[in-house]
Amino acid sequence: MPQRTRLTDADADCAIAQALDVVGDWWTLLIVRDAARGVHRFDALQAESGMSRKVLAERLRLLVDADVLSREPYQDRPVRYEYRLTRRGRALLPVLIALQDWGDTWLLGEGETMATTAEASQEAERVHALRGTHLPELQLPDFDGESRDPVAADTPYTVLYCFPGAYARPDAYPPGWAGIPGAPGCTLESCTYRDQLAEFTAAGATVHGVSAQRPDEQRAFADKERLRFPLLSDADLTLTAALRLPTFRVAGISRLKRLTLVVGQDRTIREVLYPITDIGASVEAALASVRAGVKADVESGVKNGRRGSG
Repeated sequence: MPQRTRLTDADADCAIAQALDVVGDWWTLLIVRDAARGVHRFDALQAESGMSRKVLAERLRLLVDADVLSREPYQDRPVRYEYRLTRRGRALLPVLIALQDWGDTWLLGEGETMATTAEASQEAERVHALRGTHLPELQLPDFDGESRDPVAADTPYTVLYCFPGAYARPDAYPPGWAGIPGAPGCTLESCTYRDQLAEFTAAGATVHGVSAQRPDEQRAFADKERLRFPLLSDADLTLTAALRLPTFRVAGISRLKRLTLVVGQDRTIREVLYPITDIGASVEAALASVRAGVKADVESGVKNGRRGSG
């Protein structure tokens, strides 16, 4: 087992020291990061992190003992286990996102609070690397508080447009919101998807908006703007942590930067739009991506059918 920190008497009441005693080294937080991304099995965790089997086994035991991870069998002969975040472990997700936000802002960026990024930034490169990966199985509450899979099961594609925040009342926006690059425009984006919803439906796509707002805030906004598709709340940062989506922090709350994902029914992320500098153009690009994907799927099915008949 890795050696736990020897806490001094002065640390007995220090929550920071107590927390670092559990998750205070490099490898431990990376295991939590990967578990949040849907990596649950020993070999997959080792491949993702690059740590030795001995170090990984030690850290996993520590996290299970601390009730950050649960150890659940998925195979009998031989017995093999998956490691999944517990309720205590999921409570670490805001910590991970805060670290990512700090890194994006102060190490990879210029220290500016913004809801977007530069085209050539390392942040944009990380987000574009999501293309071709899978969105893990997860549920988010919609604006009625009902749990919903962000990926629709009954259409070939789902468009997930992530936005910083939209409110029913102008005075509900945080102070200085209009001066944050990339933050304004959420109402325009949602209303543009609303007005073109029939085209997305005809093309074979479901539209879901996603923000880190509370469901009641989303409901008030959806009612005001008469949206005809669900807004999903990632207030617990489950989706954000699973995909390492970029965030910014304002008024004490982590908020999603504006980006769009086009996801196939098989949960594969087919297209990533980030950064978004022209909202109208981004909606058209998402629609074009859906149409191109459906066309490619049809052509692939026809070719496979011809091979099979030969």
